[in-house]
Amino acid sequence: MIICKVGLVDDHPLFARALKNLLSDAADLEYVGAGGTVDQLLAQGPVPDVVVLDLRLGDGTTPHENVQRIRGLGGEALIYTSGEHPELLRSAARAGVLGAVLKSEAEERVVEAIRSVARGEQVITTEWAAALDGDPDLAAVDLSPQQQKVLTRYASGQTAVHIAAELHITVDTVNDYLKRIRLRYAEAGRPTRTKLDFFRRALEDGWLPYPTRRPSRR
Repeated sequence: MIICKVGLVDDHPLFARALKNLLSDAADLEYVGAGGTVDQLLAQGPVPDVVVLDLRLGDGTTPHENVQRIRGLGGEALIYTSGEHPELLRSAARAGVLGAVLKSEAEERVVEAIRSVARGEQVITTEWAAALDGDPDLAAVDLSPQQQKVLTRYASGQTAVHIAAELHITVDTVNDYLKRIRLRYAEAGRPTRTKLDFFRRALEDGWLPYPTRRPSRR
């Protein structure tokens, strides 16, 4: 079993104790420590695989620079927030954070979100989606109807072979569409290199519907 190391950046000691206790029952997740800032967490050792990151920290750092630093050192970040500051969520999104989870979520939902980030998967909530939807800095990208079809299918996990069969076009044509879509987003200052990036762009621009919030099991 691969163990995912999890760290916390939050200046509230109570949550550090709560997260440590929560992860103690997860055989695949190892709590490795907490700090009130990214510097304090990193002073304890290498960057964890997943860093649970509070949006607002006392040292004045921004979510954008904190997420960039964590990702630059090889980790991934999961925002843990009360949801009142969509502008801070957007700042983290532009740095490539994989998603956010609310502080009001059930414990099992928090653990599930950490596991998703560890797998490199996007964590989408209605609050996260609403923050992205209201971002004035996301330059619009116009796609043809056929490009939209290719984007939504590819972003949903389909392979080029499956897309070609479904749309009655060749695989080479699908790949050509994907190259053109990448170019359009690059020109808009929104790089789209991976399938996860395609998924993000499809959500941001409304080509895919935002997921609905699942009821918490308490």
